[in-house]
Amino acid sequence: MAIVTTAEPTAEGRRRYALRSPATTEHIGELECATDDDIRDMVARAREAQPQWEALGAHGRAEYLRRALAILVRRQEQFVDVIVGESGKPRPEALMIDVFAAADSLAFLAKHAPRWLASEKVPTHGVLRFTKRVQVHYQPLGVVGVISPWNGPLILSLNPAIQALIAGNTVIIKPSEVTPYSGKLAVDLFTEAGIPQGVIQVAMGDGQTGAALVGGGLDKVHFTGSVATGRRIAQECASQLIPCTLELGGNDAMIVCSDADLDAAAGGAVVGSMFNTGQYCCGTERVYVMDDVVEEFTAKVVDRVRRLRQSTSGVFDVGPMFWDRQLEKVTQQVDSAVSGGATALVGGKRNASLPGLYYEPTVLSGVTHDMEVMRDETFGPVLPIVAVSSVDEAVKLANDTNYGLAGSVWTTDVDAGIGIASRLHTGSVSVNDMALTYGIPEAPFGGRRDSGVGQANGKVGVRGFTHAQPIVIDRFGGKQTASQYPYDKRTERITSALIRLIWGKGLARLGLGSSKG
Repeated sequence: MAIVTTAEPTAEGRRRYALRSPATTEHIGELECATDDDIRDMVARAREAQPQWEALGAHGRAEYLRRALAILVRRQEQFVDVIVGESGKPRPEALMIDVFAAADSLAFLAKHAPRWLASEKVPTHGVLRFTKRVQVHYQPLGVVGVISPWNGPLILSLNPAIQALIAGNTVIIKPSEVTPYSGKLAVDLFTEAGIPQGVIQVAMGDGQTGAALVGGGLDKVHFTGSVATGRRIAQECASQLIPCTLELGGNDAMIVCSDADLDAAAGGAVVGSMFNTGQYCCGTERVYVMDDVVEEFTAKVVDRVRRLRQSTSGVFDVGPMFWDRQLEKVTQQVDSAVSGGATALVGGKRNASLPGLYYEPTVLSGVTHDMEVMRDETFGPVLPIVAVSSVDEAVKLANDTNYGLAGSVWTTDVDAGIGIASRLHTGSVSVNDMALTYGIPEAPFGGRRDSGVGQANGKVGVRGFTHAQPIVIDRFGGKQTASQYPYDKRTERITSALIRLIWGKGLARLGLGSSKG
């Protein structure tokens, strides 16, 4: 994430920021913020464009996703250049996190979403099956705002946006002010694909811009970011009676059982905690290891972490912190833990040999559950390891958090692993893998408690950008309904008899009045 400093406003009075690379601290560009008037104009254009976009139908809209996919594949190196320039992350991570995942999502949704959005016939139960039939239509909500973060600036802008688009909505993306041009790539992609004007737009700017968008007359907000901002957005959406999906923070736990493949588990722990410099919501932030294998496991983790490379260019493994404020947070958490009795087995400080926002890959032992590094989201290359005496203790400690996003369980007994996973109070769990649910388009993704509200991805995610409208059709053209009113003396007697017939000892035996009907 670029280092952001305030610059002089433009002649038109727009707020302006200077951007510097988090890897080299060199100037890399400027950001001009959209005004409240700009936001109003964008929403108006989106509102005007939405009916025609909806009228294309899901198959017609899917064709634009396919065009965008072809452009992304062709221009992937240029996209990576922009992402790496703003974030400093290794090029392979930009390819994996942003480009590969974006391509997969575009292809998957273009193929499958039209089927999910098709009208459905819903069987009616009991005696209703003889008189009524039901169709459910999935109507787009209208104009959707997508507010995206800095840690996966392309994929976390593009993925919710294309779910909203394929469902028939128009979209306005507000990317993070510290990776603005990486987030804007999602809109550039569809602009080049020839999408009609007003269907997808970008509102460049800061938190004030985001607030203007949320309050600008949208029909839904999809937000990925901090818990504090998510709460404010939820309150604003509630005041307008519009839905929101919130993908917030995490403090994900990893449980390592005594029978785990320790080489694989150690590798998973290192990737889970150091990937993207630990700056992703499903990063491994706490590891609970059975005490009979904790020493061996820890040695394997430390050995792997010592071999990780940091650099500003070339081939390396761990990039800089994307934001100076995040570097301060990680430093404070680790310093506090060490002063409280924890030990940094490797790392534990800023990497002073590099010019940018680099924090050394760090492994901590001797941590306790009252330390901030265990209680709060760290969002950095830090891995605390805790010895536990049993799986029950591990599960209890893993659930001892305000968050509930993801987690992982490592064991050679897969059935046992699934059983342990089902006891974790998280949005998703992986068995014998780092937490990667977000990267599987079929799987619904979302958190519990402070980790968010609602789900993205899969059928649930796409339909979350629609209203499921049931249409009830009377099989007899309404004649039966019309004959029932006004009431006469027989109405109560007939209705009571019908209740006894259906749910008493009569038709219930045939399943016509039961829940099995």
